[in-house]
Amino acid sequence: MILAGGLGTRLLPLTKKTPKPMLLLGKKPILEHLIDWNKKNGVKSIVLCVSHLRNVIEDYFEDGKKFGVSIEYAISNKPLATAGQLKTAEKFIDNTFVCMYGDSIFDFSLRNMIKQHKAKKAFVTMGLDEYKTNLEYGVIHTSKTGKVLQWNEKPEIKANVNMGCYVMEPNVFSLIPKNKPYGMDDVIKRAMSKKKLVSSFITKKGFVDIGNKESYKKANEEYIQKLGRARQ
Repeated sequence: MILAGGLGTRLLPLTKKTPKPMLLLGKKPILEHLIDWNKKNGVKSIVLCVSHLRNVIEDYFEDGKKFGVSIEYAISNKPLATAGQLKTAEKFIDNTFVCMYGDSIFDFSLRNMIKQHKAKKAFVTMGLDEYKTNLEYGVIHTSKTGKVLQWNEKPEIKANVNMGCYVMEPNVFSLIPKNKPYGMDDVIKRAMSKKKLVSSFITKKGFVDIGNKESYKKANEEYIQKLGRARQ
């Protein structure tokens, strides 16, 4: 399942006539890179959850044959957020499946993530990136009385962040209301509240999140540079 129905408002005017997943990264749309990555990891059957400017996507990918995969379409006529959009594809699912956002590029082993999910018999496995960044300020540690104990200038912090790639069991659809905007975070929280096993697959390989014009420009530049190095 690839969620490809977002409005892409933060990328306007680039997304006025082009859906965000169809923006070019190098010479291919973001969505084509995602499909190539899925194929490389053994996924051959794909459902594209589409809405905004869906005809652009459907006309380009058709049934997926020329891309070496089988593609079907789950259609919504209004914005439904991430999980709400996933719900539109319920009829296509009867087994363990992968769900991912259509505006990110991944480079980790999806095969290993699926293998781990099945080994742990998880309800949902979340793909997480070990993200590192430096704070812009000096961090001051103090005692309860206010005495300064330590000055740590612009420290590096680490956190596991959600990449927007999940392996899920079909029963997850029972946690999502029909035809209503609903976030993936709400689904995960509901699953945990019901004592379902929500596992994690952590990678250091990172991912590229294309959320706004700045991140898109940076991703495109990095991809072109990577392509240039590969040809040398």
